[in-house]
Amino acid sequence: MKNIFLILLVSTYLGFLNAQTPKSPSFEDIISLRSFYNAVISPYGNHIVFESQATDWKENKYDRELWLSKNGGKPFQLTNNLKESSTNPEWSPDGQWIAFLSKRGEKTQIHVIRVDGGEAFQVTHTDNNIKDFEWSPDSQKIAFLQSEDKSKEEKKRKEKYGGFAVEDEEYNLNQIWVADFKPAQLNQKLRPDQLKDTVYAEKLKAKLLLDSAAFSINRFKWSPDGKKIAMEHQPDPLINSFFKADISIYDIATKTHKLLINNLSYDGLIDWSPDGDAILYQTNLNDSISNYYANGKLFRINTDGSQNKQLAADFDEEISRLKWTKNGIFGIAWQKTKRPILRINPENGKTKSLAVNSERIWNYSFSKDGEKIAYTASNDNDLREIYHGDYPLKDSRKITESTMQLNNWLVAKSEVISWKSQDGAVIEGVLHKPQDYDPAKKYPLLVIIHGGPTGISTPGPTPSYVYPMVQWLNKGALILRPNYRGSAGYGEAFRSLNVKNLGVGDAWDVLSGVAYLEDKGIIDGNKVGAMGWSQGGYISAFLTTNSTIFKAISVGAGISNWMTYYVNTDIHPFTRQYLKGTPWSDKEIYEKTSPMTNINNASTPTLIQHGEFDKRVPVANAYELFQGLQDKEVKTELIIYKGFGHGINKPKERLAATWHNWKWFGKYIWGEEIEVPEE
Repeated sequence: MKNIFLILLVSTYLGFLNAQTPKSPSFEDIISLRSFYNAVISPYGNHIVFESQATDWKENKYDRELWLSKNGGKPFQLTNNLKESSTNPEWSPDGQWIAFLSKRGEKTQIHVIRVDGGEAFQVTHTDNNIKDFEWSPDSQKIAFLQSEDKSKEEKKRKEKYGGFAVEDEEYNLNQIWVADFKPAQLNQKLRPDQLKDTVYAEKLKAKLLLDSAAFSINRFKWSPDGKKIAMEHQPDPLINSFFKADISIYDIATKTHKLLINNLSYDGLIDWSPDGDAILYQTNLNDSISNYYANGKLFRINTDGSQNKQLAADFDEEISRLKWTKNGIFGIAWQKTKRPILRINPENGKTKSLAVNSERIWNYSFSKDGEKIAYTASNDNDLREIYHGDYPLKDSRKITESTMQLNNWLVAKSEVISWKSQDGAVIEGVLHKPQDYDPAKKYPLLVIIHGGPTGISTPGPTPSYVYPMVQWLNKGALILRPNYRGSAGYGEAFRSLNVKNLGVGDAWDVLSGVAYLEDKGIIDGNKVGAMGWSQGGYISAFLTTNSTIFKAISVGAGISNWMTYYVNTDIHPFTRQYLKGTPWSDKEIYEKTSPMTNINNASTPTLIQHGEFDKRVPVANAYELFQGLQDKEVKTELIIYKGFGHGINKPKERLAATWHNWKWFGKYIWGEEIEVPEE
């Protein structure tokens, strides 16, 4: 009996020790982390709906569903669509319903669900996917965007002439439609065929009453009294036509529209003033040659065209997620690696940061009276959480516990460091360290370069994407994520430093960061690797052919030759703006900034990863770099991820790409031969 008791005691004690022993999470653990997004507070400020993302390994997808917290209570799952995600929640102005987008049939449609939960009802039955929607102020209608239907004409043409497309002329315009919302009919539990006839969609006539001047609508907003709709529109939905976006006001009673803002470059609709007398908008004014990296301008204008004045002129960064409430205009903006909520005074245009006990705000929403707020935020050592509080945010309360997923995990310790680049520019970066970091040791270093270039790297406990950062830290490495010139959060002048200097100046910033850490004596200069995706992939490719300090490099969806990239990408203006010319107007700048120019100098083992159908950085860039490295007999491997565009957005392929990087750097940094497991 004593022996049995002793065995039980030892087993319990060992179990307790195992439960308390921190572990290095697996690749699957990191990819499977649940995340929270898009907190939306109810009109009266008592409830919060948000999106929760989970990983579905069986179906190889990320699934988002709506969760609800009532009166500050513990959140519960509100939707459960087994086929597709449920996203974009929006409260009815009377606070009784939550509308959202979901694909529960052939197309993405608007559905509604009661605050108390229960069955979700489909309220639109259109032939095309719905892209965006908004309730009318009286909760009796829902306006939405969808593209025009040309399927019959396309079918007829194909039957006669087969398949072909004329570049930049094959598109469907986005139109506004309106659905009547009749909850009494929803309560009748009608059959789907009956429901289709009773909850109908009636197209607005705005598109047909513009003197044959067709346009495509990007976004819209009901006026506070529900009598007008402000519209942002451009001549067609092509990606580069945003330069020509303008803003008009549509009058529902008279079925007429009035062009309000038509600067020569982009004009973007933001919001109505609470009294409905003015419009808030962002604009590039007449600038179509630097708006990829220059700050947008914020303006307010009365609907009669008077009092058009600039706001936030004192603020040197791009402001996003702007909203206009009775307490002022609000937005969020990067300030180095922080992201506060800003308040803009609509009268004098001055900006100030709100005091919020979170380092990075991802989204926020106000109640109808502007007195209560919900927001999604994270801190250096936290995952994203949902918070709510009273304006002006003297106190806020957390309603989720996402970070508990990291209990007993060995995760990243982060700090922000800075150094001087080759030309004297001050560069910041995030240095991640293992939990048992020893300042007396010299560690291998892995440099991970963000995309953009106007992206940004920030502190966090589980940085990843397709790079096993946490696992590398726990293996005994340091990770540097530089916010090289061009990154967001450091002002317009800093974002302009790589204009006509792409790759070159970026490489200065990376190489000087490595040298800074080596001078501090904390890294082993013989064990340094670099990698990145998109613009980070381009910088990695540039380092492959222009430096020799790295033992291994990984190029993810990177540009290898600006000349061929320019004619193949879907965003030609990006290249013209940053390089200030075309390949035929300034051949030298295209050669200076292209990795392929110095392919003869390449010697670093280079892994290349690319999506098969990437339009942003076409896959030809991967093949060009791969062939050049092969010709120079540099160790290289090219992996094409089938069916993907510019990003890897499914968990199984993300797992594969992570393993491919783990294997590549394991071999060339640690001298290990690693096999990717088959099961």
